[in-house]
Amino acid sequence: MILISEDVWSDDFSQLQERFPITHEPDLWSRKEDLKSKLADATALVVRNRTQVTRELIEAAPKLKVIARAGVGLDNIDIQAADENGVVVAAALGINAVAVAEHTLGLAISLARSIVDRDKSTRAGEWNRGAGSEISNKTWGLLGFGATGRAVAKLLQGFGCEVLAYDPFVKSAEGVKLTTLDEVITKSDVISIHLPATKETTGMINRSLLEKMKKSALLVNVGRGEVVNESELEAALRENLIAGAALDVRVSEPPKDDLFNGLNNVILTPHVAGITKESQAAINRVLVSEIEAALMGTPHKYAVGKIKQATR
Repeated sequence: MILISEDVWSDDFSQLQERFPITHEPDLWSRKEDLKSKLADATALVVRNRTQVTRELIEAAPKLKVIARAGVGLDNIDIQAADENGVVVAAALGINAVAVAEHTLGLAISLARSIVDRDKSTRAGEWNRGAGSEISNKTWGLLGFGATGRAVAKLLQGFGCEVLAYDPFVKSAEGVKLTTLDEVITKSDVISIHLPATKETTGMINRSLLEKMKKSALLVNVGRGEVVNESELEAALRENLIAGAALDVRVSEPPKDDLFNGLNNVILTPHVAGITKESQAAINRVLVSEIEAALMGTPHKYAVGKIKQATR
């Protein structure tokens, strides 16, 4: 049985259902004991980012062969536990990079031109024609130079931007200057975050770094909410330490009593940077192919752990 615990579906899954039984419960991620019970008979588990696939869940699923992640981040899956139990973890890494990159630029341009605020004021009968700012020919800093960082850099070629990138795991990058975190923070006009949530990155963007940024700088987070200390960013925005911020990802999703409400130099979107019709169709095709590989006992193309073929 294939178990889908979140809102993941497409025609590809409909076709898969003609050959294999599928249980699709989009809110199952929120019912831990029910999820654990259903996993007892599952051979495949499909998740987004809300299902916390812990060692306990993996060990409660003796038939499980593959965990298919519809997205990029893997911090909600215990990959070590999956490896130790012979379960493949498959994720369509890089498939939605263009979608994330386009959203990143869209947020930055919207901030620079105050598009959201101007829309509201125009609808209110005002006609504010004050000058905005351009993105072209500015310095853009990337925190993280994986698939999404590279996709942003490629799009920025058409804007004539100087692109700086900080990523200690990357040794070379054509057309981009790999440099220190301090140089990215101090020299960039726009900084976009493309980092996972790890012990090293959690709270990385704090008061100390925000004070080093240009007062005219914009910050865009499409990586993980945990990378930003939200209370210190909120204070920095109120004090005009930086010009603006756009947040697609948050520490708590959805946030309760959002501290950024009321700030007109912030744009908020609900973790949708990677979600387009095109990217979701491509991701679902990959997930279905990975599930088929697990059930047929063939090697995986998108395995991210040490296990490339299920041993269960």
